[in-house]
Amino acid sequence: MNTIVEKITEQLQNAFAECGYDRKYAKVSLSNRPDLCEYQCNGAMAAAKEYKKAPFMIADEVVAKLDKNPLFDRIESVKPGFINIILSGQAVADYVNEMTQAKQFGYENPEKPKTVIVDYGGANAAKPLHVGHLRSAVIGESVKRIQRFAGNKVIGDVHLGDWGLQMGLIIEELRDRKPELPYFDEQFTGEYPAEAPFTISELEEIYPAASAKSKEDAAFMERAHNATLKLQSGDKACTAIWKHIMAVSKADLKKNYDNLNVSFDLWKGESDAQPYIPSMVQEMIDKGLAYESQGAMVVDIQEEGDTKELPPCIVRKSDGAALYATSDLATLVEREKLYQPDAYIYLADKRQELHFTQVFRVAKKAGIVNPQAEMTFLGFGTMNGKDGKPFKTRSGGVMRLEHLIADINEAVYKKMMENRTMDEEEARATAKIVGLAALKYGDLSNQASKDYVFDIERFASFEGNTGPYILYTIVRIKSILNKYTDSGKTLENLSMNPADSATEKALMLSLAKFSEIMAAVYTEKAPHKLCQFIYEVSNAFNGFYHDTKILAETDEAKQKGYIALICLTKAVLEQCIELLAIECPDRM
Repeated sequence: MNTIVEKITEQLQNAFAECGYDRKYAKVSLSNRPDLCEYQCNGAMAAAKEYKKAPFMIADEVVAKLDKNPLFDRIESVKPGFINIILSGQAVADYVNEMTQAKQFGYENPEKPKTVIVDYGGANAAKPLHVGHLRSAVIGESVKRIQRFAGNKVIGDVHLGDWGLQMGLIIEELRDRKPELPYFDEQFTGEYPAEAPFTISELEEIYPAASAKSKEDAAFMERAHNATLKLQSGDKACTAIWKHIMAVSKADLKKNYDNLNVSFDLWKGESDAQPYIPSMVQEMIDKGLAYESQGAMVVDIQEEGDTKELPPCIVRKSDGAALYATSDLATLVEREKLYQPDAYIYLADKRQELHFTQVFRVAKKAGIVNPQAEMTFLGFGTMNGKDGKPFKTRSGGVMRLEHLIADINEAVYKKMMENRTMDEEEARATAKIVGLAALKYGDLSNQASKDYVFDIERFASFEGNTGPYILYTIVRIKSILNKYTDSGKTLENLSMNPADSATEKALMLSLAKFSEIMAAVYTEKAPHKLCQFIYEVSNAFNGFYHDTKILAETDEAKQKGYIALICLTKAVLEQCIELLAIECPDRM
């Protein structure tokens, strides 16, 4: 299904061609002066240079060809050569009726489907999720859903930090606390216990204690390094403890991600990539890509056209240890072997841009990934408190994500109870859904790369560009439709009529932008643009609602048209919030 801009463009292309001008000048866009017109074409300005003619003369000729065209209510030439377009009510109604019947409201991705891996979440084993994990999870989940909506085969991977010194620290702290465990008995030959020797709350306390101890106690740090090496060499006892750490951590992380309405197809981690490292590094050495520098093995990544000097990528430290870059490259080796993706999208803090530039360039240079593979780093900004600094607890510590969710749920609950219409249990359940929408929409409505201020009062407000306002709009439509069907009427076989008010047409025109907006959201991987569209449609609906007596309308044909319009509005809004991984309650 052609977009509405494509339909207008086609008519203008024909008119330009009939007048003897190149069709390429018939470029149509949304009006930047909505007070004057709905769409505009500035092609006559550009054509004037080629045809050595005043732009308004070209515009006049083109407009004369379209004067009787049923697509337009009004099309006029305005000096110095703009073409202003107002669509006919019938054309707009026809288009939105077509949207209702079409798959995905007419949105089609012109590209052939791709296999895409989205690497997001960034959680670490044995550590709770904190506010710093919010953006990767929330933006990544939305980007994954948008990619799927566009027809791609998408694999979401949490890529856990589950390897390295943190594991050695936990093993040795556990030895000090529970030396009687069989893992620390060198003489033990039986089967290790199936149950973990710690709960998640104990594990979350063990790691920071061990980390603090290692900074004060050099002997403890030495032991932790040795335990890490033993784990990496496949020691049976260390591996058994590590498996317990992973099982307990994953169960807790899954629960917390579920609470965010975020899910992953893969729960792989750095540990899965380790077996690929030795041969990968050796191959880089054999190819002459990796060379020795101050005892370490490095790969140059500088390319012609770089505006600044980029340091080489270290793939092996002087002590033989692997680094994050090595692990990320080995992960690509595994992903190519298992999935052969056409594209990769990584979400991480924007301060990691250099790291990913190094990894992507080495991956291409070393032939780890296909030269045609698209590799995208989506770097995000920081979530700050009202003081403009990274968001903290009142005592200045790092806030756990579950506490942040609880805080915003409470703020929404209090707002809902101001005009109480539901019992305590339903109010709490609804506040949980609306609170999560407040949190996620508050984040996603900001451009990912920008920092933003987390303002619980503003995010939880039922007015303005917020999650609760969007959900309230959808709930309002649900309520109207319920009342309509409760009166014995059906939602089957409805269609929209040409608008008979400015607000009705404005709502139709907003909905008609869906395919163009989705195309931009997909190619730019930009959930914030989807939020802008959702807010525009919500405002347009509320304008129409306040202007129109939908349920009190006595003209049955008119009323059916209104109901058809709000059915489409609801369907489009529900699809959009689903792409943000936001749910909507039945009432608020």
